[in-house]
Amino acid sequence: METVKFEELDLYPQILRAIKEMGFEEATPIQSQAIPAVISGADVLGQAQTGTGKTASFGIPLLMKVDPNNKKTQAIVLSPTRELAIQVAEEIRKFSKYMHGVKVLCVYGGQDIGRQIKALKGGAQIIIGTPGRVMDHLRRRTIRCDEVNTIVLDEADEMLNMGFREDIETILEYIPEEGRQTVLFSATMPKPILDITRKYQKDAVRIKITKKELTVPNIEQYYYDVRRHDKLDVLTRLLDYYSPKLSLVFCNTKRMVDELASELQARGYMAEGLHGDMKQQQRDRVMRNFRNGKTEILIATDVAARGIDVDDVEAVFNYDLPQDDEYYVHRIGRTGRAGRTGRAFNFVKGKEVYKLKDIMRYCKTKIKAQPIPSSDDVAQIKAEKIMEEIGEIIEAGGLRDMIDIIEQQVNNSDYTAMDIAAAFLKQAIGGVELSKNDGDYETADFGDTGAEEGMVRLFINIGKNQKIRPGDILGAVAGEAKIPGKMVGAIDMYDNYTFVEVPDEYAKVVLRAMKNAKIKGKSINVEPANRK
Repeated sequence: METVKFEELDLYPQILRAIKEMGFEEATPIQSQAIPAVISGADVLGQAQTGTGKTASFGIPLLMKVDPNNKKTQAIVLSPTRELAIQVAEEIRKFSKYMHGVKVLCVYGGQDIGRQIKALKGGAQIIIGTPGRVMDHLRRRTIRCDEVNTIVLDEADEMLNMGFREDIETILEYIPEEGRQTVLFSATMPKPILDITRKYQKDAVRIKITKKELTVPNIEQYYYDVRRHDKLDVLTRLLDYYSPKLSLVFCNTKRMVDELASELQARGYMAEGLHGDMKQQQRDRVMRNFRNGKTEILIATDVAARGIDVDDVEAVFNYDLPQDDEYYVHRIGRTGRAGRTGRAFNFVKGKEVYKLKDIMRYCKTKIKAQPIPSSDDVAQIKAEKIMEEIGEIIEAGGLRDMIDIIEQQVNNSDYTAMDIAAAFLKQAIGGVELSKNDGDYETADFGDTGAEEGMVRLFINIGKNQKIRPGDILGAVAGEAKIPGKMVGAIDMYDNYTFVEVPDEYAKVVLRAMKNAKIKGKSINVEPANRK
């Protein structure tokens, strides 16, 4: 089906401005068919699943029809749950951002009814709510339907499954039949839904949207079993290991986008966030930087990522799994463009594995479990990449001036050319040491480190002046060495260094695990402490 741009739907300029700011350009199939149908005033029966853009399909037409000068209620939207009601209200508010005088109010059970009544007295043209609470207000006459011309039943099958049929029918009876427009959306069309449509709709326009079965043949897909608080460390490790030219990282919330962008920037990565709350000028600048490679990592929400079309994206990270299978396809489809092979990395924990299985079934693809690269792996791969680059520089020639400088240094010091080359390599890979597998830690004798009996006291060259807290030390030791946090003993912090005690039997494991670790993005050195 041919795509339809929002500009082609004859919408108010204020709505188009809000849509553009949210990052939408093209209407989804359900939107392109439903928006004109609902605006026309016809009853509409839409079959579409979650994640297809249903809210805009009825939210935008409601705003097109509403009279901002009339403070009375003109439209009611029924949603099965408070979460969905809140979500719908938020989205319609975004579309109405530049429409002055339009008030959207959300009412649901569990919220103080007195506060809702006060808000309703102030007037609201569009009310979104759960059936039980809407009916409660109708009985109290705090919601009046004299001028309601449109009612929307969103996720109608879900509402029926939850036992709201009677409530829905009661609410429909409150709304004047003369001139009433009834819009119903449902993922499935069971008999009870069809009964409602027959009874309350007239000559309804039927719209059916089925999810496309999309496959992603050119993309290697992996998943990692990651706890929430470990996600950042795993992400940075994968970025260092695979070193993609451009990366897209998807989060489910704008707050997470902002937090992750700040964290990555603090660790020295060229990362920027992109979400619907940003001004168009900011969005344009971020996208320009991403396209020209000034920004290497773009963190975005699904809404903000619409319209991102950059060929050189080598990796997509699902920091949060998407709520909808189709969104997964859209996300990872932004890599592996133009015949290239792309990579998609998914962070999952616990029950999310079931969601991942749904995605695999939907995409007819295999998402493989993958071990998280160790610090050694990262250091090794960095060294290999640097050596490849060095080989290309040597092949290109033109090194005479550099050779003269090195020879001068060798002649004027006790360093060999090999020493200097090794120092440059160490500097280039961030000061980490490569594993030599020589069993240093296996034969280490810790002697008396000043710890209590059964423990070994370790010295770490980082402290309060580096804005490190005891929790950071505990997390790093327990996380890297894979030992329970309760096994870690006393942590004594000073301005520029820290002492931490670990059980004697874990001391070698901790030293080995921590030798390439970073704490808050800072390289560290860990060694047995000297007795004070």
